[in-house]
Amino acid sequence: MTFGAAILDRVARLGRHSDSPGHYTRTYLTPAHRAAAREIAQWMEEAGMRARLDAVGSVIGRYEGAEPGAKTLLVGSHFDSVRNGGKYDGVLGILVPIACVAELSRRGERLAVALEVAAFSDEEGARFHTSFLASRAFIGRFDPAALERRDADGVSLAEAMRAAGLDPAKAAAARVDPATLAAYVEVHIEQGPVLLDSGHALGVVTSIAAGLRHTVRVRGEAGHAGTVPMPRRHDALAAAAEMVLAIEKRCSVPGNALVGTVGILKVKDGSSNVIPGEVEFTVDMRASDGRTHLAAQEDVFAECAAIARRRGVALDHTKTHEVKAVPCAPRLQDAIARAIGRATGGEAPRLPSGAGHDAMVLAEVTDVGMMFVRCGAGGVSHNPAETVSAQDADAAVRALLEFLRNFSTTPA
Repeated sequence: MTFGAAILDRVARLGRHSDSPGHYTRTYLTPAHRAAAREIAQWMEEAGMRARLDAVGSVIGRYEGAEPGAKTLLVGSHFDSVRNGGKYDGVLGILVPIACVAELSRRGERLAVALEVAAFSDEEGARFHTSFLASRAFIGRFDPAALERRDADGVSLAEAMRAAGLDPAKAAAARVDPATLAAYVEVHIEQGPVLLDSGHALGVVTSIAAGLRHTVRVRGEAGHAGTVPMPRRHDALAAAAEMVLAIEKRCSVPGNALVGTVGILKVKDGSSNVIPGEVEFTVDMRASDGRTHLAAQEDVFAECAAIARRRGVALDHTKTHEVKAVPCAPRLQDAIARAIGRATGGEAPRLPSGAGHDAMVLAEVTDVGMMFVRCGAGGVSHNPAETVSAQDADAAVRALLEFLRNFSTTPA
């Protein structure tokens, strides 16, 4: 487990770069985020790559192929995190390919393709609500309007970029020429219990779920908690609470590969002795196919509107994020499965991903494939308990090495 132990050590070292001393949080362009970028760049250089920082703060390491002008196989993931999250999410998909390049370099091996390891700077979007900012910029889909978004302290994205030494006006310069890409492959913890329950260390991702996010605002009427009779109230929080339960009920229909989550709920000017007058909450709905989650969206907001009418409150909602379901390329699925088989001597189960990944964005310009690594701790993720064993991390390196050595730009 030479590879695995070293990766777990690096995971722990990166985990020290956190916005908060009390838990693991690393959001876009904070001092901790920039320190992590420097350390990742150093490891890339030590592995034999040429590392650079792109226009939005992603770290890209390049290992040239055997022949000049070869296409580029992109492998990577993200190094930002959710708040109070897990230390393996995203980071594992950067450290595993770095370990592979170090081994190739140590042996003097070059591949049929140039290899780039991408450490994307902002996938979670926790600071500015900018999910997939870095990978979108990488394929030329950066939205200049995002520069005006502000974090909880009132700092704009443009201001944060300038403070980090980046030029907001040059964000579009992160774009790669899609014609140079052979494919994109992402190694990621499963973020679920399927591999754990089946006893497999590694799996092949077949598709990535469609997802929608909305911000919902409920406006009622604030009033004194002691003097307004219950029948006369227009309580925004009570209405929102009923809407949250309606979302849960609709997304719990048996037989549907559908999930729904309300992760943020805020009472504006909340006070213990005031009837809530305005509430804002988020809705995240995901499904393995687009029709399912679009139908759920329609049903959910129809029911929320009915609740609002009955309770005498106003309702509006804004879509903040939408991604379509993305199938992984069959040829890459098969190649990853063969590599897992050669590395582990066992079968490679195939399973969909319910989480979003940078691969969803890269799929707009090239074929994508994903390898899942088993989660411990019951399969929990986005949680401090998130864990991967040294044995499984080692298997991931060996499987990815097999994939890289046998990768062909010619479809089978």
